[in-house]
Amino acid sequence: MTERRVRPALSPMKHAWRRQSPPPAVPPAGPPSGHPAASPDGVQRNGASVVHAALYRDGRRVSTPDSLAETFRELRQYPDGMAWIGLHRPSEDEIHSLAAEFDLHPLAVEDALEAHQRPKLERYGETLFVVLRAARYLDAAEEVDFGELHVFVGHDFVITVRHGAAPDLSAVRRRMEVAPELLALGPEAVLYAILDAVVDGYAPVVEGVQNDIDEIETEVFRGDPEVSRRIYELSREMVEFQRATRPLVGMLHSLMAGFAKYRTDEELQRYLRDVADHVTHTSERVDGFRQALADILTVNSTLVTQQQNAEMRALAEAGFAQNEEIKKISSWAAILFAPTLVGTIYGMNFDHMPELHWVYGYPFAILLMAVVCTSLYVVFKKRDWL
Repeated sequence: MTERRVRPALSPMKHAWRRQSPPPAVPPAGPPSGHPAASPDGVQRNGASVVHAALYRDGRRVSTPDSLAETFRELRQYPDGMAWIGLHRPSEDEIHSLAAEFDLHPLAVEDALEAHQRPKLERYGETLFVVLRAARYLDAAEEVDFGELHVFVGHDFVITVRHGAAPDLSAVRRRMEVAPELLALGPEAVLYAILDAVVDGYAPVVEGVQNDIDEIETEVFRGDPEVSRRIYELSREMVEFQRATRPLVGMLHSLMAGFAKYRTDEELQRYLRDVADHVTHTSERVDGFRQALADILTVNSTLVTQQQNAEMRALAEAGFAQNEEIKKISSWAAILFAPTLVGTIYGMNFDHMPELHWVYGYPFAILLMAVVCTSLYVVFKKRDWL
């Protein structure tokens, strides 16, 4: 591959612009005729690869190459142009091709291939390497889906490597293309737009999680037995969400310091500070969610314990009442056993028995039964068995 000529950094344009989203009626900028059509996820599918590349000059698209090789070739023809290349789960050959063309650092290339990286901002020479964790809320499953995005930013190129469904970079590209004065600010503006899209994507997640927590609170006090599992699963998602948002606060402050150092457009610096404020707010909300879930779990454990104690108390009371009934039954059984024993003995048909022919035998037997039964009754009554 021929070595590409190194071009000087673009001087920032001092245009004032407003942060805006494209109106719904504006269709996405499509490629010229003869180029592959973009798929619904905003990427072009060229055989086995998934790539969306475009060249921009003065904030307007001038070319839509259908391969990386064509992108490299056309970029050399526009010394003052900028390439924006989007990849979705690229192959090693594509990544290494980009690394050779744009002189990407091997460590950054390795991170982009392996994914599963923490959010970070690193500078390798004149190239910035940014790792972001995007998030989206899935209403049907009531869970948070996380995606990973790697961004390489040079003086005339932006390369995005997406692992996962989020974020929707096609919307970012449409927003930039309907605001050419913003896109004309160069790769820094594209990086800002990507950061803004990722951070804005956190808002629906925060709202969805807040609704989940409200539902969980209702389920806790309703005594739903499955609520503990839901609290645990949402707590794990909040740990991931915290890992995605907390590092962004420091990253954006470092990026703002770099923008000030290299005298990036002042308006762009203001809007980057706005993104930093949103990230700080989101990070605080996520911290609050984790604490709220921990408190809810504690309350749920307390309520479950109280319910178990109430059930144990009810069982103990039932056992006590049952014991009282058993004592009464046992007492009366003992009282009735005494005359039964006497009557049984003297009811045997033997000729030679003591007191069998005694004149006072019958009254004595009756008296003996009465005395024994009365004695047993008095004893059981004193012991509160009757």
